[in-house]
Amino acid sequence: MPLTDPTATGTAWAVRDGLATLDEPAVLLRGALDEVFTRWGTEAGARQRSYPPLLRAEDLRTLDYFRNFPHLGSAVTRIRPDRLEALAADRPAGAALPAPDLADATHLLPSAACYGCFLHLTGTRADTPVLITTVAQCFRNEDHHDGLRRLWGFTMREIVCVGAAETVRAHLDRHQERITAFGAALGLTLDRQPATDPFFQKDGARTVMQLLAPVKDEYLHTDGTAVASTNNHRNFFGERRAIHHAGRPAFTGCVAFGLERWVHALGDLYEGDLVAAHRAVRRAGERS
Repeated sequence: MPLTDPTATGTAWAVRDGLATLDEPAVLLRGALDEVFTRWGTEAGARQRSYPPLLRAEDLRTLDYFRNFPHLGSAVTRIRPDRLEALAADRPAGAALPAPDLADATHLLPSAACYGCFLHLTGTRADTPVLITTVAQCFRNEDHHDGLRRLWGFTMREIVCVGAAETVRAHLDRHQERITAFGAALGLTLDRQPATDPFFQKDGARTVMQLLAPVKDEYLHTDGTAVASTNNHRNFFGERRAIHHAGRPAFTGCVAFGLERWVHALGDLYEGDLVAAHRAVRRAGERS
């Protein structure tokens, strides 16, 4: 089995403080997985896009980010100019940067790849569905870390659909089938379970709707690791960011893949033989 001891050598990955270093077999496996998921998006008609690595705090406020899960946020700031000289003075080795030395944070690292997509689409109007696939380094300030299962920084591939409610639902249904079939082809048993959607206010009317018709499903490996999810945001982003489809606030949905979590699950299944896992992904990808 791959080890998480940061001093270990000859292992597929090492994790320290929720940050992973991958050796070549894990890098190649992650890349092969991303190729499969990217192809699913492009086959569905999605355009590949890349978004900025930082999100403006003022934009995230419009999405209730700081009401729903500020504990996950990783703020980005800079050293205050008037504190540069003091910071250059000798400090104990390994000491953190003191908060008084830092300027107010105006940006955050993304906790999901789709945020950049919806912020970019702000104020747009379309009469036909919009499909986009993107990948991002994402960051979640979790309360604990657990190898590749639960990282502070990780890679997320998403396939986003913007359009009518029925179009979004069909997009999610189609990929639910592909995820299940792909897992089966790999020998992975993925348990589909409803989960909480972080985009909606916990005390809002949408939460009541979610109880009646769950808007997020996760796909769990046998050890409980969620390797993928399908998310129906309804018209939340359409309303908050003035994204319109056919003259009305657009419905949106996304299919998300945690790439390092897939590496973990396949490393578990193939008992650490990531070369064999890589071959299996290539074969299953051709049939998916």
